[in-house]
Amino acid sequence: MSLHPSFLAAPIAHRGLHDLSEGRPENGLSAVRAAVDAGYGLELDLQISADGVAMVFHDYELDRVTGESGQVKRRSAAELGQITLTGSDDRIPRLSEVLELVDGRVPMLLEIKEQSRFMGPVDGGLERAVAAELRGYGGPVAVMSFNPASVAALAAAAPDLPRGLTSGSYDDPEWAPLGAAVLDRFRALRDFDETGSCFISHYHEDLADPAVAALKARGVPVLCWTIRSPEAEAAARRIADNITFEGYLP
Repeated sequence: MSLHPSFLAAPIAHRGLHDLSEGRPENGLSAVRAAVDAGYGLELDLQISADGVAMVFHDYELDRVTGESGQVKRRSAAELGQITLTGSDDRIPRLSEVLELVDGRVPMLLEIKEQSRFMGPVDGGLERAVAAELRGYGGPVAVMSFNPASVAALAAAAPDLPRGLTSGSYDDPEWAPLGAAVLDRFRALRDFDETGSCFISHYHEDLADPAVAALKARGVPVLCWTIRSPEAEAAARRIADNITFEGYLP
């Protein structure tokens, strides 16, 4: 199991090639289509519906990018599919719709959003749903998560699917409730080998972390998130093998 070479070629569009000024919302099919047409890779986020369907959506709640409120996982896939993404004609897509649209033309990096809300054990429902959707898909695809438990669940559900850790230095105060021991483990990327990961996607300002250097020395592909300017791209590429970007065209 290894990351397909295409993930180290064209830059990867964060949540698709979104631009609300042109009616293309993040994680919407119009942003997916624009990235494919431009030849960029895709980074997309996955949540689960009330009836166990993998949906392409970033937040736990609907409020920020739709006119609705409440948790995504409280709505069925059919209900979610009727919700319009703010500033567009797009509706919340299923992963299956994205797979049909992309059809292997560009690589897809899928982030499984952390379901425990405290980086703890997961029930594996979203991971199994994603594995089922990807079974038989012929294009280059890889999955990742901040939560090592989710990556381990992906390993169990789809052992041959390339998987990795989304990572960083975890210095933001929002991480503090996890406690020093957990954060030290995450910073050191100690779960990389235990989860059978084959790449990381690291926060671009933290690429100088010793744990990143150690993996890079082993030949592990290093992706990074999220680049928003040519200057940040130039700095990141001194270490990273590829970038995830938004807000400009690399």
